[in-house]
Amino acid sequence: MEIPTLTNKQARRFLLAYQDLYPPRRLRGEEGVLSYIRKAGCIQFDPLHVAGHNHELVLQARVGDFTSKMLARLLYKDRKLIDGWDKNMSIYPTEDWPYFRRRREDFARHIGARYRKAEPVKPRVRKAIEEHGPLSSLELEFDEKVDWWWGPTRLARMALESMCFAGEVVVHHKIHTRKVYDLACRYIPEDVFYAPEPNPTESQYHDWLVARRVGSIGLLWDRPGDAWLGTGLKSAGRHAAFDRLLEAGKIREFHVQGFEHPLYMPAGAESLLDEMSGGGEPSPQTAFLAPLDNMLWDRRLIQALFGFDYKWEVYTPVDQRRYGYYVLPVLYGDRFVARCEPVRDRKTKTLTLKNWWWEDGVRPSKRMGAALARCMKKYMRYMEVDRLALGDGVTDRKGMEWVKDMV
Repeated sequence: MEIPTLTNKQARRFLLAYQDLYPPRRLRGEEGVLSYIRKAGCIQFDPLHVAGHNHELVLQARVGDFTSKMLARLLYKDRKLIDGWDKNMSIYPTEDWPYFRRRREDFARHIGARYRKAEPVKPRVRKAIEEHGPLSSLELEFDEKVDWWWGPTRLARMALESMCFAGEVVVHHKIHTRKVYDLACRYIPEDVFYAPEPNPTESQYHDWLVARRVGSIGLLWDRPGDAWLGTGLKSAGRHAAFDRLLEAGKIREFHVQGFEHPLYMPAGAESLLDEMSGGGEPSPQTAFLAPLDNMLWDRRLIQALFGFDYKWEVYTPVDQRRYGYYVLPVLYGDRFVARCEPVRDRKTKTLTLKNWWWEDGVRPSKRMGAALARCMKKYMRYMEVDRLALGDGVTDRKGMEWVKDMV
């Protein structure tokens, strides 16, 4: 069977449409949040809040009326979503809990063997939660400093986090970034909590992991990259899973003009290509993307498709940064046109664009400026600010002042 070939433009627009970014913000309400996360499998969680939390920025670009409270309700009231480990720390649908049974058991074995100091206190932590309800590490008196995954911490935090990774407790709610835990069996439906492993063999599990990652992004290749973080897959296991999924018809293979390696999309997603080729182009809209947005998980692929070289530089030494600490890619239509560094001042409710960098070859227009102003209004509403200021790093003063006046 001949493998179809896409132009770069077709592949680029397909990826954006699959990611609900062509155009952005077309989803609505909590159902929009759920529909995207169920399609993507998970969104990545990060506690930093400079220009918005990463997981919220992912949704803010796709759900037109998104608010932080909307996600909090789905996580901690309706319990349709759960904090858990997928691609690093993530948020995923509660119904996916059974698929991570193998990972929770692996965590339990690994943590129990390597971090033994938590084991003796776990029964006491369990008893405290049973008697008092949801607790954070601050309510527990295990103050000994111990070496933990992220570095030195209190024994209380180690015990709670290890119990969470093993599936005994879940995050009940958060107070800012501090996690409050309760017993998992109290919040996960019984039929989901006790469901058997859906992928009993290792090869079935590998197939599920690869299919999940392809579905998380929409278009992916069988090459090393950050898209595979959290899977634990070696190259040989990943290659074999791709072959089995392709043979079973669960993924589709495509060539892209100028690409050496084939790309893969979820089975059924080809219909999106037909839809795009049959209709007109949407009016170009602007979106600010999260640093760890699903679409950016494989940055080498993004550079190949869009010519956009992006690195999140929060962990890069200051003197080695090309741009800034917390920089967001700016999407316009089907291309990346800029990157920006917004900073919020809570007290004055001001959003300052500390820096703004247009990409090479981009010529801002009034149409682009109007789209940017609409995007900025939505973003400012999410950030709960009512004033926009321009920092010294914004060199296009005339153009950005015009956008500012429209906000």
